[in-house]
Amino acid sequence: MFQTLLNKLSAHPGLWGFLRRVVEDGFDAEKDVIRRELDPWRDRGKRQFLDFGCGTGEFSICFPPESYTGVDIARHYIHYAGRRRPGRYAVMSGAGLGFASGSFDGALVLGVFHHLPDDLVRTTLADLHRVLRPGAALLVMEDIPSPRPWNVLGHLMHWLDRGDYIRQDDAYRALMQPYFSLRRSYHIKSGICDLAVYVLDRLDQWEAVESEAPVFRRVGE
Repeated sequence: MFQTLLNKLSAHPGLWGFLRRVVEDGFDAEKDVIRRELDPWRDRGKRQFLDFGCGTGEFSICFPPESYTGVDIARHYIHYAGRRRPGRYAVMSGAGLGFASGSFDGALVLGVFHHLPDDLVRTTLADLHRVLRPGAALLVMEDIPSPRPWNVLGHLMHWLDRGDYIRQDDAYRALMQPYFSLRRSYHIKSGICDLAVYVLDRLDQWEAVESEAPVFRRVGE
């Protein structure tokens, strides 16, 4: 019954966005991470950013309009975002991004991978590696099981969440090899939700493909 209700609510982008903002305290924590880790307003107009799984374009305001491209598989979300949010939008899936190789200087994936099975996450990461330029950064933020047993509302939200693949931290890390190396990771609290943050660097193609072992390390190790 709850899942049916959530599916009906998510069919209305404006209402769904409002409810998510309430649950996640206006997304202030996520927006702070984007500003800090991607620094999108630096060198305005000289860098291009991809928001993969952008939904209703909630985070487009964190980027210069001329530098932002949002993609999502949900056509009604893209239609909503295109009419109300700055930037460019397109309907695409992780099975194949319709951009030329090396099109972007950075990418954001926020709350997407916990909706996807492992094989599709790997496919998506491979194509993100392709469309990012050498030296580009990938910022991933994903739901994790709440480490606080008293966070009853957070546990309830994950039970209601339509994402069937909320993973432990180690599982997310394993999926991101061998195309990206981990610069740093940490956890944040967004309203009642607990998120893991991964700041990653794009590996060179030869390093990703020919290395005897996947490279996935913290700076300083």
